[in-house]
Amino acid sequence: MKYISTRNNAKPVSVSQAILNGIAPDGGLYVPETFPEFSIEDFDGAKNLPEIADILLSKFFNGDDLAQRLLPICQSAFDFEAPLRQVTDGLQVLELFHGPTAAFKDFGARFLSKCIGQIPLSHKKTILVATSGDTGGAVGCAFEQNPGAKVVILFPKGRVSPLQQQQLTCWGKNVQALEVNGDFDDCQRLVKQAFADDKMCLSYNLSSANSINIARLLPQMSYYAASSLTYFRHHKKPANFIIPTGNMGNGMAALWARICGLPIGRIHFACNANQTLFEFFVDGKFKPRHSIATIANAMDVGNPSNFERFAALAPDQTRHIDCKSFTDQQIRDTIKTDYHKFGQIWCPHTACAAQSWRELPTDFAKEDWMIVATAHPYKFSEVIEPIIDTAIAPPDCLAQIMERQTKSTPLEPELPALADILSAQTF
Repeated sequence: MKYISTRNNAKPVSVSQAILNGIAPDGGLYVPETFPEFSIEDFDGAKNLPEIADILLSKFFNGDDLAQRLLPICQSAFDFEAPLRQVTDGLQVLELFHGPTAAFKDFGARFLSKCIGQIPLSHKKTILVATSGDTGGAVGCAFEQNPGAKVVILFPKGRVSPLQQQQLTCWGKNVQALEVNGDFDDCQRLVKQAFADDKMCLSYNLSSANSINIARLLPQMSYYAASSLTYFRHHKKPANFIIPTGNMGNGMAALWARICGLPIGRIHFACNANQTLFEFFVDGKFKPRHSIATIANAMDVGNPSNFERFAALAPDQTRHIDCKSFTDQQIRDTIKTDYHKFGQIWCPHTACAAQSWRELPTDFAKEDWMIVATAHPYKFSEVIEPIIDTAIAPPDCLAQIMERQTKSTPLEPELPALADILSAQTF
């Protein structure tokens, strides 16, 4: 299996090289040359998520040195569950927040770290990651004990929750957090500019840990494979998903799994008041703009990077997809309603998916759906607790994170300022 750039101006590379590069030399994102095809029977005998992931990802790693180490990588990365729970008739929730930082980003971040730990390196990689909330914490946690990499996390000043900032800034000496005087799009722009600068890439041995990195996206396919197979074996029909999405990585993972033949039917994206993606599905025009701040801050993205991968797909591969957008007030109303009606406490991002389910057209509402819960609600307790008038207990992993010391460095959103930080080697 080889990987090519979405911009078609870079030579094909192995999956290991795509992982190390992060982004293609022409500025595009890596995608597989072709998508492998699977049948449901291919997964017979797979008893858990790591085994399903091993079968699914083996074809994506075919011919690469990492292929022989794939099962232990999956077993080590996915040592926590992704349970399906029934909410009410016709609605299940896929909980992806049982990892060490209580967000779905743990799946991709840990897999990426394990892969880089298995690739022989002559020099340490410098992992650049832009975050709108949860990605940076997951990457910092995953790489804290990785001797082959140092991590630089760029997060937007005043645009993340207090707990998110705690977990962005609390990791070990090989992780540095930069508090950018701007929004997430500024952080993402700086990362892309750094990768477009050949001198910086060579000097600092750069790679990415955002969902632009293929090793973040591929493992996220695994939980869609596992949950859709479970559903299909019980109901003999494909599963439908509603996915909160900002930078489109989680949504693309579900779409890629469906393209590979997993039993996935309709896919709905749920967005906050940042409407770039929603407007595309309305009028077919992709119009990036500056992001706006919302209470679902991890989705505060005005120019989703993974749209480039979406646009590279054939039209028949993007069928049966829809998108909805919700205001902060709608998110608050959904959190309150579903707490009293179902006893569910949603994070603001999951609430977007829950409200999207509530607004399904009549024909679609007759079908069964899975909403994707992307973060533990405690991470947004300062938003949620006043709405439901109930205290939220932290999971053990977050309670431990709150005990850690923190440190961050201010950064103006300009490439020379980032270069100065990297050259200083202060971590």
